[in-house]
Amino acid sequence: MEGKILFRKYETERLLGEGTFGKVYKARSLETGETVAIKVINKELVNKLSMEKQIKREISTMSLLKHPNIVEIKEVMASKTHIYLVMEYLGGGDLYTSILQQGKLNENLARKYFHQLIRAVDFCHSRGVCHRDLKLENILLDNNKETLKLCDFGLATLPGQEQGKADGLLCTPCGAFAYMAPEIIRGDKYDGKKADIWSCGVILYSLVAGFPPFQDENRMRMLWKIRIAKYEFPPWFSREIKQLIGKILVSVPWERITMEGIIDSPWFRRHEYERDHNPFEPSLSSNSVEVGLPCFSSVSFNAFDFILSMASGLDLSGLFGTQKGKLSSTFVSKCPMMEVTKAVERMAERLKLLVRGGKGSKRLVLVEEKVGRKGRLVVGVSVFEVAPEVNVVEFSRWAGDSVEYMKLMEEEVRPAVEGVAWKWQGDWVHGRGSEVGSGTCHGICFCI
Repeated sequence: MEGKILFRKYETERLLGEGTFGKVYKARSLETGETVAIKVINKELVNKLSMEKQIKREISTMSLLKHPNIVEIKEVMASKTHIYLVMEYLGGGDLYTSILQQGKLNENLARKYFHQLIRAVDFCHSRGVCHRDLKLENILLDNNKETLKLCDFGLATLPGQEQGKADGLLCTPCGAFAYMAPEIIRGDKYDGKKADIWSCGVILYSLVAGFPPFQDENRMRMLWKIRIAKYEFPPWFSREIKQLIGKILVSVPWERITMEGIIDSPWFRRHEYERDHNPFEPSLSSNSVEVGLPCFSSVSFNAFDFILSMASGLDLSGLFGTQKGKLSSTFVSKCPMMEVTKAVERMAERLKLLVRGGKGSKRLVLVEEKVGRKGRLVVGVSVFEVAPEVNVVEFSRWAGDSVEYMKLMEEEVRPAVEGVAWKWQGDWVHGRGSEVGSGTCHGICFCI
């Protein structure tokens, strides 16, 4: 296949890997010059093994899931003998090979990868998809080994598949033994999301230990260890990571930690890591926006200086660790923090927005029930105390259409929080606000 022109669109280069149904090649788009990966699937072999449904499932699932930490499928082509899946190319190899080459990771790097893994799996679950084959080999890295992406959705469940049964549970055993949840080993019906969470725990353990938690030369003994969740921690594991893994690798599925619990765990949210890396963007089921947003201190930043910065129209996103290019809106309030958070909660209730986060929390995620042009609109809300008399509230779009976000903010959110909002960022610059201290605001500034 090396050097072959496919459909006058792609030129294949070298072989990247080989699977059950075919091979994966590095290729180049003749039109744009973009480097891609092309999975070449042998139709005859697929028909012989009666795996048509699995191939269709992989194509359908990857087309459904558009996310920064999931490999993108760009195009599907076919000839009489082969199916060609054109996918995003990642040059860093898979995590399994990376661990083999460099050994165990330090906890900060493991946390960075685990953040991205949870982000991807949580997104899948929010779309009704369970991966069911999570393992180090199915996690790819980019050239700089900074970003990871999930791949291989051949065993995934699509919304309405199998879960359509009365109890909503799955019954088909899936995945590699080392990552398989105890309930699947036991032959029980299982919740696909709970099984995925177990696999994430095995992956986290393997990243920090350099080896899997249930390794054993005897296959039956290894399966017995998985069934009863028997494993030990190496001495270099921190107390917080032991606590988190101990809540994930629980043999009874309904006692296993939820995705929201993982996101809210101390190890996952440790601020030493958050200060040095990009923030975690919660998906629909995320319970808090606090991950990735370091606490703001008023010690080195006077409240008066802050108000002047707001008035100047400066982009304040750097103060809060938010990402450049993220659509956000910020206002200042002179009300107590509890009053501000309650006002946001009342606003969400009135607008029929789903709220993720505890009552009175300084970090909330608001989710629209209806599905928009680009999926559900997800808005993060963070309240920062910059001085005893001044609180700053930041709204930011985590997912969904930008136009729908701006319409929601301008037409719904701003009027709903008018009672606690003193000034919005940019009001003075555009001449749309009233005098300082008037308690009203009429404009909005979007830092794009």
